[in-house]
Amino acid sequence: MGNRRRAGRGWRCIYPLVLLALFCLLRVPVTDARTPADKTPAAAPNPWQGAKVTLDAWFNSQRRKNAAGQMEYFHYKWDDSTDTGFSQFANIFHSFGATTDTLYSAPTVQKLTGSQLYIIVSPDIPAKNPNPHYVQAEDADQVVQWVKDGGVLVLMENDPANADIEHLDVLADRFGIHFDAVLRHHVIGEQLALGTIAVNGDGPVFFHPHVFFMKDTCAISVKRPAVALVEDGADTVMATAKYGKGTVLAVVDPWLYNEYIDDHRLPSRYDNLEGGKELVRWLLQQIPERSTAPH
Repeated sequence: MGNRRRAGRGWRCIYPLVLLALFCLLRVPVTDARTPADKTPAAAPNPWQGAKVTLDAWFNSQRRKNAAGQMEYFHYKWDDSTDTGFSQFANIFHSFGATTDTLYSAPTVQKLTGSQLYIIVSPDIPAKNPNPHYVQAEDADQVVQWVKDGGVLVLMENDPANADIEHLDVLADRFGIHFDAVLRHHVIGEQLALGTIAVNGDGPVFFHPHVFFMKDTCAISVKRPAVALVEDGADTVMATAKYGKGTVLAVVDPWLYNEYIDDHRLPSRYDNLEGGKELVRWLLQQIPERSTAPH
């Protein structure tokens, strides 16, 4: 009987300690069983993933025979990997998650539906294409409406001897941008310095200093709503305009084609490629209703 009383007293002494231990266990936070890799924050979604960049092949519709004897489009085309092509320009867009497409007919709002960017480059003249498709007033009406609705338009001209300026101005003038039919940056032989364009890098498109190469260009005159973006002496080389929900960028040369974007084609002081990356980022940032990324 005495032993039972002593056992009872012992349990009464231990019981508070058990309760204290249970209390402490309940206060210990639950350890996450996931591995450190599982805890890595998810990457922010790419705002430009799947953005569609459409390249004109109507106003510039030059064709040639390929090795198989078939006619193919070339000269400022996404799939042209020769010096005249835009394959490396396409790669820049792809690196940002955008897709590239080509429009082989006259632009309309309906045909451009689903495209966030539309690029027209160096429209044909008879010397380049015996059957050029000139920009008409009805073409301009369609593209202007598409821009007003939020499209981003890029106009890349050339010098008068190599591209149609008169008819592209039917469209460009609607945004306060006028391509002047003059010859600038005429490069003679290996005098590459004649095609040098220095950019300070103080925004709003180029936030780093650059030295671009543009050979045989025209020039741009601007009036509202357009503003000069890059100037070289008294000439405007690039201009931009906001129109409705959309944006227009104009430049006096197709300076991002393979011949002059490839590092081994030019002395190292020229950096068309790096400038092209900044330009593409800015163009994608102009797409309405898509968040922007830091510079």
